[in-house]
Amino acid sequence: MNPQRPEDRIIFPLDFSSEKEAMAYARMLSGSVGMFKIGLELFFRCGPAIVRSVSSLGPARVFLDLKIHDIPETASRAARALSDLDVSFATIHCGDSMAMLESAVAASRGKVRLLGVTLLTSISGKDLQEAGYGSMYCEDTGLLVLKRAAMAKTAGCAGVVCSGLEVRRIKKILGKRFIVVTPGIRPPWEALPKDDQVRIVTPARAIREGADYLVIGRPIRDAKDPKLAALRIAEKIREALESPGQP
Repeated sequence: MNPQRPEDRIIFPLDFSSEKEAMAYARMLSGSVGMFKIGLELFFRCGPAIVRSVSSLGPARVFLDLKIHDIPETASRAARALSDLDVSFATIHCGDSMAMLESAVAASRGKVRLLGVTLLTSISGKDLQEAGYGSMYCEDTGLLVLKRAAMAKTAGCAGVVCSGLEVRRIKKILGKRFIVVTPGIRPPWEALPKDDQVRIVTPARAIREGADYLVIGRPIRDAKDPKLAALRIAEKIREALESPGQP
C-alpha cells in the first residue's frame, strides 16, 4: 500500500453533514488525493452505504475514522464488522488497553489496517495536566505519543495517527515501515488557523520528518478551487520527497 504519487499521500476528510455535499467533494477530488477519510458525523448520518458510494468513484481509497474505544470484546466485534467494508485504514484509540488493541487487530483478519490514535492534535500539555497526567507527559507530549505508538505496534497495529511534531521520533524508534498518518497540516501560504488544531506543521515538514500520509481538510475544502489547492499541496510534497535534507 505504498503511495506511488505525491497525491496518493493526501487524505481528504469528508467532514460534511450530508451525503450530497460529501459526494460532491469526493467526485471533485477523485484523482487529486489518494484517500478519503470518513469520520463519525458522516458515518452516523449515512451508515456503511457511504463507504460503498465513495469507494465506487475511482482509485481513491477509504480511511474509516471511527476511533474504536471500548472493552476488548466490543472492540473485537466492531473491528470484525468494519473489516467487511471496503476500507484501507481504520482507527482505534491506543490510550488504555493492550488487550483492546490486540483483540481488534485479530478480529480485523488482515482485511483492514488498524491505526492507533495516539493523541488528538487538539490536545495540549495543559489539557493533559487538567486530565491528571504526570508532569513528564504534560511537559513533553511527544513522550506520551511515543509510549502509545509503541503499544500500538506491539499489539499488531499497522501504524498510528500523530502530529508532525512526533513523526521523527516514532520512525526512528519503531521503524520506517511502521505507518504514520499525520493530521493538523497547514500549507505555508495559509494563515495560522483559528480552529481547534494546536499542534500543526506544513506538508513539507511532515513529509521530511517521515510521515507517510497527511490528513488535509480545511486548506483544501475552504479554498476557492479545492482541486487546485490539492495539486499545490501535492507539489510541496513532491519537493519534500525530492529534497529531504532541506529545511
